[in-house]
Amino acid sequence: MDRRKFISALTMALGASACAQTGELKNKKIILRSSWQTVNIGDIAHTPGVLHILEQHMPEVDVMLWPSSVNDGVGEMLTKRFPKLKILQRSEINKAMQEADFLLHGSGPSLVAKRDVERWIKATGKPYGIYGITFSPKRSTQTSADSKSVLDSTVQIFNNAKFTFFRDSHSLKFAKQLGANCPIMEFGPDGAFACDVRNDEAAKSFLKENGLEEGKFLCCIPRYRYTPYWLIKKGRKLDPKRDSRNQEMKEHDHAPLRKAIEEVVRKTDHKVLICPEDQTQMAIGKEMLYDKLPKDILDKVVWRSKYWLTDEALSTYHLSSGLFGMEMHSPIMCIGNGIPAIVGRFAEQTSKGFMWEDIGLKEWLFDMDKEEQVAKYPSTVLSLITEREATMAKVAKGKAFVEGRQKATMNYLRSSLKS
Repeated sequence: MDRRKFISALTMALGASACAQTGELKNKKIILRSSWQTVNIGDIAHTPGVLHILEQHMPEVDVMLWPSSVNDGVGEMLTKRFPKLKILQRSEINKAMQEADFLLHGSGPSLVAKRDVERWIKATGKPYGIYGITFSPKRSTQTSADSKSVLDSTVQIFNNAKFTFFRDSHSLKFAKQLGANCPIMEFGPDGAFACDVRNDEAAKSFLKENGLEEGKFLCCIPRYRYTPYWLIKKGRKLDPKRDSRNQEMKEHDHAPLRKAIEEVVRKTDHKVLICPEDQTQMAIGKEMLYDKLPKDILDKVVWRSKYWLTDEALSTYHLSSGLFGMEMHSPIMCIGNGIPAIVGRFAEQTSKGFMWEDIGLKEWLFDMDKEEQVAKYPSTVLSLITEREATMAKVAKGKAFVEGRQKATMNYLRSSLKS
């Protein structure tokens, strides 16, 4: 057989195999337990990311979303992107659990919906899986009997799952240290890497109103060491210890960002957009970045004063040349969409930032508590523009690795559904 005929035959065979595979899960139903809160565009992004992965690899499967919150326009954003998606109301959960074949716990900072997974196990006895979470000693105090009991029961949930995917290798290591031995227990990227919700119209309108040009600006995201939820969530009381730490470190943590902004606007033709990932960051961005910059560069810096949803944020990132700051999920969305992104992390955070090492972007992960790393921060931000070819090659390599892992995780899910 000549080469042309061989390729034609192979293509037909692969196509037939794909068609057969696509039909084998018809009528299967999955409940995705996700959508933890709406005050943070990263927490919002978990859900459309996992939905996109499921859509891409298992288009024939029906997916029902069991959310904690889809308020503030998030539900409408999701159904616009996924018109067939069923978002469950609280009164519909029991019926949905009886109809579904599988429960998938979505990405998050921990096993967020542990009680709901236990509810699923008790009510149905049907299979479940854990998708791209952090499991960190930062969220677990092992000194009390109660916390040890919680850890033990969490590990038991891991072990009885069809698969347990951790979004950073440090979490995987910690789980193994505690005795987790799920048959399929691997690195699985945060679902937000696959987030693709867009609002191009809003993003382009904002750029026009603020004198920003496509491909001629970087995005910068500030943050406190501890998110001051007491400022934005009803019923949350001020945490004096955390607030004190925030105030103590805010100058130290934002000085490198200001230096990076100055480097960019003085040495290139780019501007900088200071923007938020959560609802507390507009204020800290103005106080610690915009208001402290030299007056002669402010015409090249834009401060976004209003919170936004994930779709407008991602569209804005697409129009930029990249992103830097001290958040995690905007960088995750960026890399998943082929956009350069630098991450800064603190000792107070969990291990999720180390996923940058896991996907081959170690040079873009900065420990803000290590001065030798902080010293390199501004020049590395500048290199996103001045070393563009190498920058985009690095992004492409990280993105390809993530997509390979996404495909592998879906193969495990497909096998679980088939069995």
